[in-house]
Amino acid sequence: MSNAYNALLFFVSALSELFLWALILRIILQLRRADFYNPFSQMVYQVTRPLVDPLAKFIPKYKRFDVAAFLALIVLMLAYIKLIYWLQGLHVEWVIFQYLWRKIVVMTLNLYTFTLFMQALLSWMGPGVHNPAGNILWTINEPLLRPVRRWLPSASGIDFSPLVVIFGFQVLARLIGLPGPLNW
Repeated sequence: MSNAYNALLFFVSALSELFLWALILRIILQLRRADFYNPFSQMVYQVTRPLVDPLAKFIPKYKRFDVAAFLALIVLMLAYIKLIYWLQGLHVEWVIFQYLWRKIVVMTLNLYTFTLFMQALLSWMGPGVHNPAGNILWTINEPLLRPVRRWLPSASGIDFSPLVVIFGFQVLARLIGLPGPLNW
């Protein structure tokens, strides 16, 4: 493969996965009852709105679960998988649905890994400083970190719970595994 082709594949994959992350984040923010008026929440909402709002007119929420956003995620993920396979000259069959669920789970685990990493960085740079991103990160990650903190207390004031959760998520993501073309 040429460098230009690899660059195109990377560009398409990166843009697609960033938007898919935004959809996953929208679902997580609603499930966690994050502050809707937080600027970061508003950004995620505005980015995903053009795709989700037309579906939301016909598909109602189920309690706190945004069914329209989840349906948009599934349709876009299927299109993304087909596109990646097509760009690589491969044929994907009915197993696309198996790849779909695996890719959604792996992307969600990687999103949580990223948010945990960002929360840890923010805690080192400005502990006690409140900012919109930090508040949202805390809302998303605290339910994951709380049980680990009970099991693993801090050592010398250092909280190792994000490291434990990140490690666990990355092991789980590798156990799930994805076929070669989707490992971009």
